[in-house]
Amino acid sequence: MKLIYALGNPGEKYQHTRHNLGQLILLKYCQKYNISLANKDKFSARVGESNKVIFAQSTGFMNLSGFPLQRISNFYKIDPKDILVIHDDLDLKVGDYKLQFDRSAAGHNGIKSIIDQLGTQAFYRLRVGIDHPKNSPIPEMLVEDYVLLPFRPEEKQIIDSTIDKILPELDEIISS
Repeated sequence: MKLIYALGNPGEKYQHTRHNLGQLILLKYCQKYNISLANKDKFSARVGESNKVIFAQSTGFMNLSGFPLQRISNFYKIDPKDILVIHDDLDLKVGDYKLQFDRSAAGHNGIKSIIDQLGTQAFYRLRVGIDHPKNSPIPEMLVEDYVLLPFRPEEKQIIDSTIDKILPELDEIISS
């Protein structure tokens, strides 16, 4: 059993923000394969399943992402090495992404919560670039505000193209 877990914040207000990029990717993947995610209160998450893979996203806020992931992984007896977390990353340019294993949180509060709850950082991460505000037209903006902005139209085109590249790679990750 594997778990694909996407980070983001709940509600319409955050749906199209940089910080919800992980959830956007997961939703696109689930739409492609007609995998429905249903609210599961016992996990505080939306969860779906297909071919021994659990797909989930928290219904709570980013900084508490570890609690639902831990509940899901405990319930389904999923080892951390079989978990892939998809999330936004300030240290990568828009359109760049990296699959990595056993990395520190590097300042990402959602990842920090997961590491704290799992007691390990030995899980996979798909880091997808949102760039840093210092490289944007508003370099003085605080990171906390920047991650809650939508992508600019030219960035949105890049993100859409990036998601198109990521979806087949998710197939490979899932089948490995």
